[in-house]
Amino acid sequence: MLTVPATGSTNVDLLALAGNSEVGEGVWLRAEQQTAGRGRQGRAWQSPWGNLYASTIVEVSPHDPLAPGLALVAAVALEEAVGAVLPDATWLRLKWPNDLLLDGAKLSGILLERAGAHVVIGIGVNVVDHPALDDRATTSLHAAGAIVDAATLLDDLADRFAAWLARWRSGGIAPVASRWAERAHPQGTVLDVRLPDGLSVRGRFLGLDDGGALLLGLADGTRRVIHAGDVFLV
Repeated sequence: MLTVPATGSTNVDLLALAGNSEVGEGVWLRAEQQTAGRGRQGRAWQSPWGNLYASTIVEVSPHDPLAPGLALVAAVALEEAVGAVLPDATWLRLKWPNDLLLDGAKLSGILLERAGAHVVIGIGVNVVDHPALDDRATTSLHAAGAIVDAATLLDDLADRFAAWLARWRSGGIAPVASRWAERAHPQGTVLDVRLPDGLSVRGRFLGLDDGGALLLGLADGTRRVIHAGDVFLV
């Protein structure tokens, strides 16, 4: 476990270290503060002191399941770790592709980036503070009554991630996706999806495909596979 007082982005740092063969699978890098944190599609990620900003590396091989499934691995590990510190985790839910919500408010996000055989998984959790966003509600662990700090949360998260990673490698995506589905919005939930090209599509959640992509049932009866986009519960 590596910790630095501040950095631009833990994902960028780990990708650089992995590319130079300075670190390998299993290492975690945590920053007490990020100055250039990023969310999906290059969005800035606000990074006040006290929240969790951490990344880890997975080295994928040709024998591993499809790498996009690592997003689900990270999600189920994160949901378990966060749920363990909340006084009431009843309303804790996973939202495809990378969000953890508490009573509909964003609590955490996950960002995967790949360079060759290295997949870096970045995780941000609002531990003590949460940003005000125009397009969605946000919350933090402390606002929900949890008494935990970022370093303690990461210690538990790292253990849970390692266990789920081993399960993904031994059993494939199925057991991971099954656990994800238990903690996600139920099938039939109406979703609005903003696609990377700026268009939006609405449909009902039909589950995930074998690679972890979102299956959306459209009003005309057709089914659409979504590999990337911002999802909003309707």
